[in-house]
Amino acid sequence: MISVQIKKMHPQAEIPKYMTPGSAGCDIKACLPEPLEIRPGERLAVPTGLAFGIPEGYEIQVRPRSGLAIKQGITVVNAPGTIDSDYRGEVMVLLINLGKEPVRIAHGDRIAQCVLQKVNQVDWTLVESLENTQRGAGGFGSTG
Repeated sequence: MISVQIKKMHPQAEIPKYMTPGSAGCDIKACLPEPLEIRPGERLAVPTGLAFGIPEGYEIQVRPRSGLAIKQGITVVNAPGTIDSDYRGEVMVLLINLGKEPVRIAHGDRIAQCVLQKVNQVDWTLVESLENTQRGAGGFGSTG
C-alpha cells in the first residue's frame, strides 16, 4: 500500500473512500457551498475541496462513475483526467452532461473516482526509421 498525503482545502471536504474491498477506485465527492445544475451539453469544473501530495513517479487518474454515466449521462470530460505528482492545488473534476435532462450536483455527491497509477517518464530517441511490424502503418479499423 502506498501513502498519499491529502489536504482539506475546505473544512467540509470529504476524503476519497473505497466503497467495497475490491474497488480499484476511490469515490471522490463534490465540495460545494450550494448545489449546482449541469444542463445537457454543459461542462463544469466541480470543486472537491481537496489537494493531494502524490509521490513522484505516480499520478492520480480521475475517472467517471459508471452509475452517473448510465443513469444520468454525467461523465468526466477528459477521462481519465490526470493529477500530476507536482500539482498541489485544489482538485477540480471536469464533468459534462451528455444526458437529455439537467442534473443537480450537491455537496457530498460522489462525482468521480480516483485511481493511483505508477507512471514512467520517457527518454524520446529520434531515429530515421522504425522497426517493421505485421500491422505497420495500418490505422483505425485495420485489424478488423
